[in-house]
Amino acid sequence: MLLGLAFDAEDGQKRITRGKDFLLCGGSEESHACMQETTIKVNEKLSQKGKRLQDVSAPELRDIFREVLD
Repeated sequence: MLLGLAFDAEDGQKRITRGKDFLLCGGSEESHACMQETTIKVNEKLSQKGKRLQDVSAPELRDIFREVLD
């Protein structure tokens, strides 16, 4: 499971997004949206490769994150 945490919220809102294999918590509206977008792109890359999160090694997952964040 991917866990995304952000601590920059100053508006008192509690943001939580759950999905298959991920949980995103906290953050400002902007940072939470960024975590959501990144998670979507990572899942799309995994799907393109015909793999699931549990099928990839930590180094491979790190490479996927680098691809989507560039």
